[in-house]
Amino acid sequence: MSEAGRIVRVNPAAGIAGGEVVVECSDFDTSRVRTCGAWFNGERASLVGASRSRVLAVVPEAGVSGEVELTLESDGRRTPPARFSAGVKLADDLHIVANPTFDPDDGSLFVTRSGSRGQELPVTLFRVDAGGALSDFSGDIVNPTGIAFDKSGQMFVTSRMDGNVYRITPFKESVPFAKNLGVATGIAFDREGRMYVGDRTGTIYRVNGIGEEQSWARLEPSVSAYHLAFGPDDALYVTGPTVSSFEAVMRVDRNGEASVFYKGLGRPHGLAFDREGYLYVAASLRGRRGIIRITPDGSDAEVFVAGVNVVGLAFSAAGDMVVATNEAVYSLPLGIHGTLL
Repeated sequence: MSEAGRIVRVNPAAGIAGGEVVVECSDFDTSRVRTCGAWFNGERASLVGASRSRVLAVVPEAGVSGEVELTLESDGRRTPPARFSAGVKLADDLHIVANPTFDPDDGSLFVTRSGSRGQELPVTLFRVDAGGALSDFSGDIVNPTGIAFDKSGQMFVTSRMDGNVYRITPFKESVPFAKNLGVATGIAFDREGRMYVGDRTGTIYRVNGIGEEQSWARLEPSVSAYHLAFGPDDALYVTGPTVSSFEAVMRVDRNGEASVFYKGLGRPHGLAFDREGYLYVAASLRGRRGIIRITPDGSDAEVFVAGVNVVGLAFSAAGDMVVATNEAVYSLPLGIHGTLL
């Protein structure tokens, strides 16, 4: 037989460099295991393990992006190819701790170089334009964390250093908007345009149009950050990594009452909804890391994009998913549109 077997399914069918992908196969010949391999186009992948029905491969660090063909090899023979979507790197040498964010006006992407606590860097906010060009944007904010735009297109950024929310002017100036919000991290707006800010020590603040805050909900403290996103049901969904490896996405209703939406994630970070009501979370699930997709009713979850050190995501107007690790951002053309909140 000229073929080494057959690929039945690639799970997940998308990933970024370093992500672990399960290749389910039929009759893959592992009798000479040292000759076994996996190839993403012309790049050989590292194998974590292999059997006749299952291969665990790592997406190569270089030379793999866009729509590629994935094949398995055994003793010089290869399987027919399967399709795989590999993330295209947009920028690196960053320090991202939460979701990147798209500007609703021009489709540009904003990312951070947040730095260690108290570290002052010359540039802490970067802009990636629609053509993929990276440019410096601002260095005024120390430890920028969450970025969000309100309904008018105004940009706001939280600082976990001083506990402030900053409004970014058209001249790229950072003006304090709300102050003394603890270790301010996540930020989101509801349908009425009200701002919500997560203090990782355990408080969700609601902030009015002139920057006045009130304590709105209390949750378990996080060891790193709170991440916020409003769902299609107008409830606020929150993640905040703790020391547990079996953590929850919390749902906070309009009255500030919190309940568990889904439990079973490892170190959940940034989150976002699509227009079908699915929730996507940067986390690990049953030991596999990347972007996890949770069903609208919270009853089930799956690894949707394979990746390591993933901290956030965002959806472009064109349906691309941007995946952020703690040092780089990648784009995947998956045809998924985010909510319009």
